[in-house]
Amino acid sequence: MDAARARAPPLSAALAAAATLTLALALLPTPAAAASAGCECGPGTAAAAAATAKRVGEEDARGALRLKLVALASILASGAAGVLVPLLGRSAAALRPDGDVFFAVKAFAAGVILATGMVHILPAAFDALAGAGGGGGFPYAGLVAMCSAMATMMVDSVAAGYYQRSHFRKARPVDDRAPGAGDEEGAGAAVDDGGGHAGHLHVHTHATHGHAHGHVHDHGHGHGHGGPAAAGASPADAASVAVSIRNRVISQVLELGILVHSVIIGVSLGASLRPSTIRPLVGALSFHQFFEGIGLGGCIVQAKFKARATVIMATFFSLTAPIGIALGIAITSSYSKHSATALVVEGVFNAAAAGILIYMSLVDLLAADFNNPRLQTNMKLQLVTYLALFLGAGLMSLLAKWA
Repeated sequence: MDAARARAPPLSAALAAAATLTLALALLPTPAAAASAGCECGPGTAAAAAATAKRVGEEDARGALRLKLVALASILASGAAGVLVPLLGRSAAALRPDGDVFFAVKAFAAGVILATGMVHILPAAFDALAGAGGGGGFPYAGLVAMCSAMATMMVDSVAAGYYQRSHFRKARPVDDRAPGAGDEEGAGAAVDDGGGHAGHLHVHTHATHGHAHGHVHDHGHGHGHGGPAAAGASPADAASVAVSIRNRVISQVLELGILVHSVIIGVSLGASLRPSTIRPLVGALSFHQFFEGIGLGGCIVQAKFKARATVIMATFFSLTAPIGIALGIAITSSYSKHSATALVVEGVFNAAAAGILIYMSLVDLLAADFNNPRLQTNMKLQLVTYLALFLGAGLMSLLAKWA
């Protein structure tokens, strides 16, 4: 018995210890209870959390709005400065359209426009149309860009032909010349004015004078080639008119492509809600518009528009992106740039703009200048132009990291 009693205290102690441990475990709070006790999620606390989230959202919205207004002013100033550089620079001898430096400026601008289409817009079009879903993996962005480039070529050709016919239709017929137009001196003038047909007319003049005079009259009324001759213009003047018409068509179609792209990026920035998203876009899009403005301004200078048309085109370019930003701000509450409809619209317009810019940069800007005998016979000018081309394309491509 003494031995049993001696062993009892350890047993009771063990039982007491077990009971104590059980009680302690029962009293310990569960993880859910601990979480509840930690956050004290009552009705008042939930309301406070909602109020805090609302306050943070309002602060983000105010910060985003301030950044959008800064972006609007910055992009407006950058676009205007870019397009004015070539327009104001033509008063300087080095930057005149007939100078060697202007070849380098145009090559730089063409590189900027090419990179805009290839690196900025076309990949964004692919992403947008892919994000919209559907299509079974078909590259609709490439299809739209290809169709846009072909349509641009058609518009380019038809518009140039229309403007040439319209211009030559205003030329005076041969019968309106001075009475001495039928003598030998007048025939010589007709030979000189024949442009591409000068050799042909010269042969007929020696053979039969009367037939040569009648042939000039037929070309003056039957074909567009004789219009300048009928009007008494020199071949140099006729060529200058044709080049001027061509440059005007190029500048107008190019501006169309740039404007479509500018509206899209403006709306996208204006509809953004996070300051962290908008902040890097302000500087990137400002440089973007500046470089595009240089490209468009160079084409406007070459087109030799009148002052009024020049101001209108420069103003339209400068205001388009800011108007897009303002439109994006206005529709922020109802516009969801991740919705299927918004993605499809953005993708299609981006792809169309990319097709326009790629065609214009390669065909109308680079091909025309790089096939110019003045450039091909001057190795130093070629090297400078190549460097300007790669510099413009490289800088614009670098901006794709942020915008």
